[in-house]
Amino acid sequence: MKRLLIWLLGCLLLPLLIVLATLERAPLVSRSESISPASIAEAKRLLANNDPRRLQRGDQRTASIPAPLIDEAINHLVSRSLHGRGTFALAEETAEIRISVPVPGLAGYRYWNLRAQLQEAEGEPRIVAASLANLPVPSRLAEFCLNSAIGLAGFSDEWRAARQLIRKLAFEPARGVVEVSYVWEPGVLAHARARAFPPEDIASMAAAQKALAAQLDHYSARARVPLGQVLSGLLAAAASGEATLRQRRAALLVLASYLAEKNLAVLIPEARLWPRPRRLKLILLGRYDSAQHFAVSAALAAWAGEPAANAIGLYKEVEDSRGGSGFSFADLAADRAGTRFGELVAEGSSRLDVALRGSLGDSDLAPSLDGLPEALSEAEFQRRYGGRDNPAYRQLLSEIERRLAALPLYR
Repeated sequence: MKRLLIWLLGCLLLPLLIVLATLERAPLVSRSESISPASIAEAKRLLANNDPRRLQRGDQRTASIPAPLIDEAINHLVSRSLHGRGTFALAEETAEIRISVPVPGLAGYRYWNLRAQLQEAEGEPRIVAASLANLPVPSRLAEFCLNSAIGLAGFSDEWRAARQLIRKLAFEPARGVVEVSYVWEPGVLAHARARAFPPEDIASMAAAQKALAAQLDHYSARARVPLGQVLSGLLAAAASGEATLRQRRAALLVLASYLAEKNLAVLIPEARLWPRPRRLKLILLGRYDSAQHFAVSAALAAWAGEPAANAIGLYKEVEDSRGGSGFSFADLAADRAGTRFGELVAEGSSRLDVALRGSLGDSDLAPSLDGLPEALSEAEFQRRYGGRDNPAYRQLLSEIERRLAALPLYR
């Protein structure tokens, strides 16, 4: 009996000792969680070239996915789900994923560092080598752990569907892309939509759109309505407890869709039956465009996180400088204010709860736009600010952050 107890104790302690032995002092991957505007542009191009709405069952396509886009996507997912960092790099006929995950509550050795080498193949990619710290991990065990982690994250169905679609994977380091050949199955899109918007979210969005339509019916057709009034009414109506986040996120998405003049039925077919809010001018700091930027960024931050919201906002300004309304630091300020507001919603901030007991005014939501340059062409922007690492550009961004930090809601 004593030997049996020792054996059982050893079986229980051995995995723990192995796990502790694989902890390291420094992360293998150290980078920010930001997303570049270039990646947003590439994702937009990929979606346009592989628009699922134009594909029929059985259509065969090959998508060229830039390695930097995969790299930033992996880093974003690891940051959001594990609070870690990740990278992706190509080599001849192989690719390597590196992930560093912090382990809370431990001093000294407090990072798990994982390497996994993938090999191109017919069908899904295969892990041919892996290691945790300096400990080699058998390929089959690595694949099992990967599938288990995806399952624990709640994406097992999506992972299974994606594996069924992929027919061939090829790494092209000279071109810096991964070639993915796939056969389209419409059920994947329906499943992804159901995953992104479960029934309780759709019900919350339907209620938010009904509430928005009812609010706007109280104003005359030519009214210029302060965004804060509408936002306060939509968010304050959310219930307490776990439903609060769902209802407030739904309200932000409905409001962003309204201000962007996009029909939610493109994403959610049921929205065709929802009441249509009348078209009015919602304004922030006296401007319709500021209200648009604020609402869209708030919805993005609440649903996808701050890095995605910041990257999309900056991408939009870069595009505007190339023939639109021009690069605008004032728009960036409204974007950043919206992002900060969306973060408060996602965090369930008590400061936001307190603010919603009163009324939200312009000065509560966004900083002054005075002195922030606007309508800059691409050539003028390059001449004056050079790029994202230029000191003059960084100084203006710091000024925007300083103004935001002075607002009680965002302290």
